[in-house]
Amino acid sequence: MMKETVLSRSVRLMFSGSLVAAGLLSAPAMAQQGDQQIQRVEITGSAIKRIAAEGALPVQSLSKAQIEQTGATTVADLVATLPSMQGFVTSSASVNGSGGGVQTASVHAIGTSYTLVLLNGRRIAPYSSGSAVNLASIPLSAVERVEILTDGASALYGSDAIAGVVNFILKKNSQDANIELTYNRPSKGSAGATSNVAISKGFGDYEANGFNVMLSYSHDTQSELNASDRPFSAPGGVHPYSEGGKNYSLYMLSSNSIPGNVAVKDGSKTLASFNPGLINSGSCGAPNTFKVGNRCLFNYGATVELLPELKRDGFFVNANVKINDNLKFFAEGLYSKFTSTARYAPPAQPLSLDINSALFKANVVPALVKLGVDPAKVKTATMNLRLVDAGGRTDGWETNAKHLALGLEGTHFGWDWTTAYVHSENKAIDNAVAGYTSGDKLDALMKAGTYNPFIVPTAETKAALASAVLHQELDVTTSKIDVLNLRGSREIFQAGGGAAMLALGADMSTQKYIDEPAPIAMGPNSLQPNWTDTNVGGGTGSLPVDSSRKNWGAFAELVVPVMKGLEVTGDLRYDSYDAVKNKKNFDSAGNLIAPATQGDSASKATYKLSAAWRPVDNLLVRASYGTGFKAPILTDVTKPVVNGGSSGFHPCPITSGPLLKLCNGNAEYGLLDGGNALSGAGGLKPETSKQATIGFRVEPVKNVSIGFDLWDVKINDQIRKLPENEVFNNPAKYMGLFSSYYDPIQKENVLVASLTPFNLASSHYQGIDWDHTFGLNTGMGKFTFNWTGTYMLKANQQALATDPVEGSVGRFDSYNDVVFRLITKGTVTWKQSDALTHSLTAVYKSGYHDMPLTEDDGAIVALNSDGSIGDYVGLKRDVKSYTVWDWQTRWKFNKNFTITGGIKNLFNTEPPFSQRIAGGGNQLGYDGRYTDPLGRQFYLVGSYKF
Repeated sequence: MMKETVLSRSVRLMFSGSLVAAGLLSAPAMAQQGDQQIQRVEITGSAIKRIAAEGALPVQSLSKAQIEQTGATTVADLVATLPSMQGFVTSSASVNGSGGGVQTASVHAIGTSYTLVLLNGRRIAPYSSGSAVNLASIPLSAVERVEILTDGASALYGSDAIAGVVNFILKKNSQDANIELTYNRPSKGSAGATSNVAISKGFGDYEANGFNVMLSYSHDTQSELNASDRPFSAPGGVHPYSEGGKNYSLYMLSSNSIPGNVAVKDGSKTLASFNPGLINSGSCGAPNTFKVGNRCLFNYGATVELLPELKRDGFFVNANVKINDNLKFFAEGLYSKFTSTARYAPPAQPLSLDINSALFKANVVPALVKLGVDPAKVKTATMNLRLVDAGGRTDGWETNAKHLALGLEGTHFGWDWTTAYVHSENKAIDNAVAGYTSGDKLDALMKAGTYNPFIVPTAETKAALASAVLHQELDVTTSKIDVLNLRGSREIFQAGGGAAMLALGADMSTQKYIDEPAPIAMGPNSLQPNWTDTNVGGGTGSLPVDSSRKNWGAFAELVVPVMKGLEVTGDLRYDSYDAVKNKKNFDSAGNLIAPATQGDSASKATYKLSAAWRPVDNLLVRASYGTGFKAPILTDVTKPVVNGGSSGFHPCPITSGPLLKLCNGNAEYGLLDGGNALSGAGGLKPETSKQATIGFRVEPVKNVSIGFDLWDVKINDQIRKLPENEVFNNPAKYMGLFSSYYDPIQKENVLVASLTPFNLASSHYQGIDWDHTFGLNTGMGKFTFNWTGTYMLKANQQALATDPVEGSVGRFDSYNDVVFRLITKGTVTWKQSDALTHSLTAVYKSGYHDMPLTEDDGAIVALNSDGSIGDYVGLKRDVKSYTVWDWQTRWKFNKNFTITGGIKNLFNTEPPFSQRIAGGGNQLGYDGRYTDPLGRQFYLVGSYKF
């Protein structure tokens, strides 16, 4: 035990980071007199056990009370409330936006893969082959506090901690029983409502009984929210709006429609592109379809979910056993099952059409005659279908997370030490719930005349197609890590300002990633040469993955109080990574060959220097400079070349040559995806970074705390696949990436672009974080104002060394992302009495330049004076700023029973309109990654402790 002085306690409270919950870390707490007995603790970003004030790190600390004040119901919701967080994956991205049921964290918009997430200071299994963790697997009810380090920490934690660290500290050493019930409901209806029940119980007093066991269970649900549930999203891809005094409409429609469209060719030349149902009947007839020329186009954006249905069950156990006064055994286990059921538009698929079939003769030939096209000249035909009868494509993304940590913690020979073994795994399953369709069964139904895709859907056509709809697993991935670590710290000598402290540590780990696609997700390949079925509306051409890698690292940290008020810290770490072992090794033709060790082994030394200077009691000045690195993820090396799905809509990039015949005008084209298994000069090497911070904390008067931090991060040799838009918008530059690929679903050759990772890119991020707290005691109670924020100065990326630098701050960039110039949060808290506390919170996000669209994008039309559709046009515009106000009242009846009620989005502010057509999920009319579509919500939380 150590004495905490008034000075160290004051600095500790200043140093607590963002002070997110106004008033809970206010200045009066700093003014308490007298010494207190506190334990040495290990704070995020340091391996030395000490009083939390003694470092020079920009750590934001959220207590349980602060977490509750945010009104967050999930860990992902909590992360989204922090101004320092940008660029994370939201649940809306699972709606056909590559989210895959995942929700992540990202410090300073630097990226999910550069933000290390820890559980009780230890690594947790990622959701894929890298390091990014699915926050949905962590139950918020089990979290006691959160520490966010907004500075690079590779010199302590190794790879991946370039942007910062988010450390979730779970409950422990409690004897109470707690029951907590939460219900959150939008004012516009039950769609999107959430509920939670959490139960926990502790057994044994660690000091009195020599042990403590903590058990916790929680169940969370959120109902789906559909585009039709909100006026700003209900129009989907046909969304009128005004800009600069002129009227336009988003006109983002798909050629994959119902009834199906057809394109016929005489070999290489397109003879006609039309909708047989429209030509034969005079109208499109089906819901969400629009007549454009001789075709029917489908408004897919009107059929999607804004938020998927979510369910989570989480179990947590923590045990501590006192072996003796100097030695403790600890164990912690977490099991979580999370399901995200995401639905988007019905299956959309181009398919080849047999010109000798009855289907062609009965539906297409009469239309050709009406159009004046000689059917005898037709050599090939392709139909663009939208299988509305199959229902919306619905993925049941199921994540099963298991985490076990066993260890010893003790004090011997002057060392505070701990050793632990961690086994953590994450199993993700993609289940086809609805919409996806068997290609073989669909083909058989059409050949038999049972199903006709060229007529308007009815109950009969839905019944006819039902037997072809898939209800099965599509893919199963398993990610595992096993870690053994040992670390210790102690005082080693007396310096001018006090005892210098040293920490030493080492860790060894093994990471394994397995991907087991279902046969229908693979399609015909060398593993199943006689397989014929494909997933219409989904991907095909997947291949299994079984990769692993071992690595070890060692570090040292030295803290020296050079003189009174000046402390200098140095960190040094060395990491060694093996090359990747690939048990499922495929050649470029997709044939399984002998297992191999691929890529390069790598080693890296990183360091960090930091200093904290306290010239007077109420001022802290701090600075740091360090280096970091990030190892290539497993699949960057070993992923076989597979079908990467469809691109967005692009003009055909080919103007001449043999590939020209594969052009379909402004359309979706194919993508090939794979790893880089090369060694040597052509192989992947670790990304490297340099980061620096300088800041201060000052308390000029009682009840006032002001803090600023300027930070800077530069990353080189970033592993990147060229952005899809970059490749298609600059075809001459990337012509070598385009090729012909036989698509087993379409049963014909299609134009594809290959996207392979290399150490191509660099980036530079810079910004200012601040946190201020102002307190005022009155006869009505205590008022506290807390103001936090992040102002981005730079978010620059360079795809290639020869390319110009692209700035992303305040604009929709070529990577389809936005970095907000300013995100700020202010909270006024009124502590009316010990029992009653009220708070009002405002969160502001600055506006930005919207996704620029050109006439060739075919996404915006000018509206004529009579409201009719005009020509396709290009448009540059700005998205408005977004401010949301929240209210909360907390009533503590007694020490055991508390009720909290609140209103989120008090003024029911709708998300600002955006014309973006890429990035995130399939929602249109706004950007679901940066705004909340739920609108005003009322919530109630009841907590009882006994």
